[in-house]
Amino acid sequence: MWNRREMMAATGAAASLMGGAASAQPTSAPAAVESVLVDLSADTGPLRHIWSECVGSDRAAFTLRQDWRHDAARAHKELGVKRVRFHGIFGDDDIGVAPKRSFGPGPDFNFQNVDAVYDGLMDIGLRPYVELSFMPGRLASGDQDFGTYHANITPPKSLAEWQGLIDQFARHLIDRYGAAEVRQWYFEVWNEPDLASFWTGTQAEYFELYKVTATTLKAVDPALKVGGPSTSRVQWIPQFLSYCADNGLPVDFVSTHVYAGDDQKKLFGQKNKYSQNDVVPEAMKMARAQLAASPFKNAELFLGEWSSDSPAMIAHIIEGCLPYCDGMSYWQVSKFEEFVIPTYVLKEGDNGWGLMSPGNIARPSFNTFKLLNRLGGRRVQAQGPVLATRLASGASAIMLWNLAEVRQPAGIPGASSDRKVVGASKRFQVTLKGARPGQRVRISYVDQERASPYPAWRAMGSPLYPSRDQLSALRAAAELPPPVRARLGRERDLTIDLPPEGVALIELA
Repeated sequence: MWNRREMMAATGAAASLMGGAASAQPTSAPAAVESVLVDLSADTGPLRHIWSECVGSDRAAFTLRQDWRHDAARAHKELGVKRVRFHGIFGDDDIGVAPKRSFGPGPDFNFQNVDAVYDGLMDIGLRPYVELSFMPGRLASGDQDFGTYHANITPPKSLAEWQGLIDQFARHLIDRYGAAEVRQWYFEVWNEPDLASFWTGTQAEYFELYKVTATTLKAVDPALKVGGPSTSRVQWIPQFLSYCADNGLPVDFVSTHVYAGDDQKKLFGQKNKYSQNDVVPEAMKMARAQLAASPFKNAELFLGEWSSDSPAMIAHIIEGCLPYCDGMSYWQVSKFEEFVIPTYVLKEGDNGWGLMSPGNIARPSFNTFKLLNRLGGRRVQAQGPVLATRLASGASAIMLWNLAEVRQPAGIPGASSDRKVVGASKRFQVTLKGARPGQRVRISYVDQERASPYPAWRAMGSPLYPSRDQLSALRAAAELPPPVRARLGRERDLTIDLPPEGVALIELA
């Protein structure tokens, strides 16, 4: 398989709910049994929904599409997503911020399409996480480009010209949206400058770009949030922080990107040091330690890109990142055309990253985040693969998962026709200390069979080009089914069977 970083530089099983007044028996009980203990009365502190702070997307012009806006609106409404991060707000081909030719008198820079992009987000209820990229051709020092949209990846030929763009851009945003609003946005300098496919300059040239950008933004409004280095695989963070400290530069947040399939030798100095399930949390633990050792220890830490197509792995990664991250941005909200235009709506094997498939079809990943959004704002004590919470209403919501080894792509997402899952169905004996006998319970499930379009798609004969009627049927099949409802018995416990990589949300009224 192509390696993405190099190129750019299970099964289903029956489930049961037993205990209380209702049960749904599987045809055969899972061999493995695991005990989970939740103490609903033991508050352990606030739970910030860091996973819904942001979601990634392809590029700025994508946000102008009707199908993208449909997917993004669902992510905001149903998943609680607050912001969207995407490439290319300064793109030549489709945004045209710095046209080489002018058709009449006008300003140095053209923000008409910028307004269309950001107005569209605001209309949905989303805020931008502003990635300041890429280089307008008129300002560029070369013509090297990236991706299907030919993003110029060279440094500016003049830092003064780049400074002028940033100054006018920031002032325009404040004039249009107001300082109080824009101060809630994040301004990130570039994307993955450690990779030759995104930045042809040196590390020193990137640091100079950051210096000019950060000082210019703060000169416009000292309360604007600026950060970087937005690198892949937790690269450059100590050097970046040292440079900023030595030059008296502001750093409101530190951002980096990690994928489970990333080269662990590059990440940790040792090949296959961790299970893929633990790569992202361990990398963010390392980044947090680097930040804590710097003069910027109070800066936010943002995981600007990460992904997984496995429901249990998503829950496990989020739970592992809670001690370290102030925000996470899952890549990506809708379909993906950064390298090539996908030739499929759904396919066997690796379907690539994202919450939605083409045709506005929800994936199991979307429905996993939908369940996560039902968690409360206070965490309670729990033992096992579980994230247990209490809501302001006094109700409880508990995410439970059966973690499996699900190989994530190290190459181009969607390039593989194989999806390898190592794991087994498991029975969880869940004890709910502090619950009441007779208390109402709802259980919702997500795996590759439930809250998933794949069984219906296979039943259709796995069409490459689903008809309009088939797309409607797939959209319906991909939605969360109604929860299983029951009441707790005298023992106040539950028995829940999950297939490998499955998740369940237990809600107690």
